[in-house]
Amino acid sequence: MKLENSFEVPADPAAAWSLLLDMPRVIPCMPGAELTEVVDDSNWKGKMSVKLGPISLSFATDVALVEADEAARRVRLSAKARETRGRGSGQATIESTLSPLEQGTRIDIATDLTLAGALAQYGRGLVEDVSKELVGRFADCLSSQLTATPEQAEAAAAAPVKPVGGLGLGLRAVGRSIGRFFRRLFGRS
Repeated sequence: MKLENSFEVPADPAAAWSLLLDMPRVIPCMPGAELTEVVDDSNWKGKMSVKLGPISLSFATDVALVEADEAARRVRLSAKARETRGRGSGQATIESTLSPLEQGTRIDIATDLTLAGALAQYGRGLVEDVSKELVGRFADCLSSQLTATPEQAEAAAAAPVKPVGGLGLGLRAVGRSIGRFFRRLFGRS
């Protein structure tokens, strides 16, 4: 499935580009994610925890830098995740493109996502809704990284990782899915 998200950060494209390529600072910005190993300059290992109500999932993830085109301000990453208890896996290609704005930078993220196993049972709408929520939190973290002093940014990256989750995240996603259902239902009448 293809997911597209955009957000703005209060920094010029050069500062945003530099941060986007700094995986030890970026990975902790993804809710529930933790960098566990720097393999080399373009490969990293991490883990991500997701909790939606009574469901807890933990993923071991390999991230690779596929392309970094500084002139076009485009970076492409590949991520392969496996649920640690064997309940599913996922693969994603994430392409981020930066565009200058008057007061900062717009970051467009296009994700080509494939889910397998128990993860695939969740509908596209729920995955999109959860994705939007996570990208919103990711954007807030990147914005704070770009406006923080070096000491604040370092402290934020070292903060303990909390799993993504909570009933609220799941309920908001389900609520949006129900809303889409009713809009389709009544839109056809």
